[in-house]
Amino acid sequence: MKTYNAKPSEVQKKWVVIDADGVVLGRLASIVSMRLRGKHLTTYTPHVDMGDNVIVVNAAKVKLTGNKMSDKTFYWHTNHPGGIKGRTMGQLLGGRFPERVIEKAVERMITRGPLGRQQMKNLRVYGGPTHPHEAQQPEVLDVASMNPKNKR
Repeated sequence: MKTYNAKPSEVQKKWVVIDADGVVLGRLASIVSMRLRGKHLTTYTPHVDMGDNVIVVNAAKVKLTGNKMSDKTFYWHTNHPGGIKGRTMGQLLGGRFPERVIEKAVERMITRGPLGRQQMKNLRVYGGPTHPHEAQQPEVLDVASMNPKNKR
């Protein structure tokens, strides 16, 4: 039997909305990245963007296990002498753009390259409970009920 390779014209993209309220960040990011790549489909083809369009709401209410809220620090350098700066995960989630935490977690699970950048464009993350994509009629994916460990 020949291996099936999907063509980009044959791909049917769905819209999925996920509520991140109380869901563990790493588990949420792995499910979202799997959906974006299309690995949940039986017709998965590695070189074709087959994934769904994923909407994540309530990004500010995502949970972390252990002491990561205070201990996990992200560093960057300003390219000036002594210019190393850092923010904790708690500061990022409580700050102006809490959706960036989920975007970066998912981005680091997606393959790097042109296809990965194309798949990341199918992710939309919102800090609050509303989103402007009601016209696409997204179906709800309840990540919290998939596994008891997903909810904190």
